Amino acid sequence: MNYIIAKGLIIPFLGTALGSALVFFMKKELDQRVQKILSGFAAGVMIAASIWSLLIPSIDMAADRGRLAFVPAVVGFCLGMVFLLILDKTVPHMHLDETQEGFKSNLQKTTMMVLAVTLHNIPEGMAVGILYAGWLSGSAQITEAGALSLAIGIAIQNFPEGAIISMPLHSKGLSKPKACWYGILSGIVEPVAGLLTILLASLILPALPYFLSFAAGAMMYVVVEELVPEMTEGEHSNMGTVAFMIGFALMMVLDVTLG
Repeated sequence: MNYIIAKGLIIPFLGTALGSALVFFMKKELDQRVQKILSGFAAGVMIAASIWSLLIPSIDMAADRGRLAFVPAVVGFCLGMVFLLILDKTVPHMHLDETQEGFKSNLQKTTMMVLAVTLHNIPEGMAVGILYAGWLSGSAQITEAGALSLAIGIAIQNFPEGAIISMPLHSKGLSKPKACWYGILSGIVEPVAGLLTILLASLILPALPYFLSFAAGAMMYVVVEELVPEMTEGEHSNMGTVAFMIGFALMMVLDVTLG
């Protein structure tokens, strides 16, 4: 059982690490078409995972409330969205403009870019931890396969994020190994956040429906704020749309058949 949990917590981190390692194989940045395909696919995966792995279980767990079973899902979802909104206003956006006022040195830009992505990764790690905590509790609404499918979905979304960190850092003068290392560091918080969530399960489980929907809201914010603009702006947006369809359909099949 410990191996199963460790595997689930590490998978999202591996997505970030592999994306960061792209800096060793590419000269500049991700090709625009590749970026749109990855963003569209990740957006589809994350939306499907938010619905089937998080929101629906949240509503099912509150079934004893009758017609008010939607309350935990709505409250948690809105809190998750607001939390990420505040986070984005508090720290710099992960795609920093080199002319952005207040950041006059490459060191400051590097530090804040890594910080921004790192903070975005914490709710994702918590989401995986919450599902595994629910599975360990014996909840009929959450399965090990469902938690694993969410971890895989987050890993897919983290892959382009790792590249978004390492490639711009290399273009600013950092060596490839150091740029890759910064990208990897930004993902370490995910398994840590997931593990802490599991360790605090006794405190979390009574409010698990709220935590599940909170994670869904946080993930949905990332989709709307980060992934959808990346897949739709400029040329080749149709490639992002098709990738979104494939990602959503694939994750829906995984969640329904495995979860």
